[in-house]
Amino acid sequence: MSRLLILGGTGFIGRNLVKYLVDNNCCSKIKVIDKQFPAIAYFSEEITKAFENEIVEFKQGNLNSPTSIEKCYEDPDGGWDCVINLAGETKYGQTAEVYQEKTLDVSIKCAKEAVKRKVPKYIEVSTAQVYKANKKISNEEGDLKPWTRLATSKLECEEKLKELGLQNLIIVRPSCVYGPGDIFGISPRIITAAVYKKLDEKMKFLWNGDLRLNTVHVFDVCAALWLLVQKGENGKTYNLCDKNDTTQSKINTLLEEIFGIKTGFIGKVMSNLAKVNMKSVTEDVNEKHLEPWASLCKDHGILSTPLTPYLDQELLYNNPLYIDGSKIESDLSFEYKHPKMTKELLEEQINYFTKLNLFPNLWK
Repeated sequence: MSRLLILGGTGFIGRNLVKYLVDNNCCSKIKVIDKQFPAIAYFSEEITKAFENEIVEFKQGNLNSPTSIEKCYEDPDGGWDCVINLAGETKYGQTAEVYQEKTLDVSIKCAKEAVKRKVPKYIEVSTAQVYKANKKISNEEGDLKPWTRLATSKLECEEKLKELGLQNLIIVRPSCVYGPGDIFGISPRIITAAVYKKLDEKMKFLWNGDLRLNTVHVFDVCAALWLLVQKGENGKTYNLCDKNDTTQSKINTLLEEIFGIKTGFIGKVMSNLAKVNMKSVTEDVNEKHLEPWASLCKDHGILSTPLTPYLDQELLYNNPLYIDGSKIESDLSFEYKHPKMTKELLEEQINYFTKLNLFPNLWK
């Protein structure tokens, strides 16, 4: 059975991956490295149970320190069959220096240690935001032109890692990942919908409903990563994207059902006018949402939550995320078990947080 080292393993994808591996009896040993302790990572009861399994070891580590990284790789029972790198800054709108330190430097240093130890396989989880934003669907050969600073740093990681001489490097580019534990993907839109329910107003987003925001469920990401551990080949890159062809309109339709609100769009003409002064528009939008969200949380006895309706300016432009995730199906016979975003899947995502008293239960 496989021995896996998961870097950045208490984050959104990492926690779900550990649970998937434990539930499916995939490994003989899973070592999880993260700066954030599980006890303060907002784990559900089910994920906490997975991390308590005897095959799982958690170690707090500074993945910017070569000495710390060396200790993270060490294990008395031998080496690792595969390293999965999920570490790095996940917030949008940070400075280039932050992404340099927390994403690029971390990836390079961790990969160098894998080279030194001759790890048989190394999986780097990047993002599909590295592709040029246009109306043409992007497969793995698509034009590369990152449209967030986070994606810019991820693409640089990909390029640098290819130069290091890793034995088997596989790159994974997921579209917008959602599901239980999601904070920065679809969650800000869900939280904004809750705000508009409180305000009793129509929720309007910039641009039109046909703006693509392609998605993939975190459970499918976990299944794909495990498949790549088993069958992934050196030098391959795989997109991960469901069959929903998710757009702003499709998300809004589900949010209307869940929250009982009305939604719409400002349209291209007004959005282009807003684009001229997007910084000010972003500040106004976030100011409108943040106060009622804080009030809503207070009304429901929520004193602290990692969830926020805050939307970074980078994400408000007319940049479609239009991704072809079929290569992993044709190459490796992968099956997306959650091909469509549904009301039930979004409710499951909301319930993850309501059970932890991090999201107001508006349906009592």
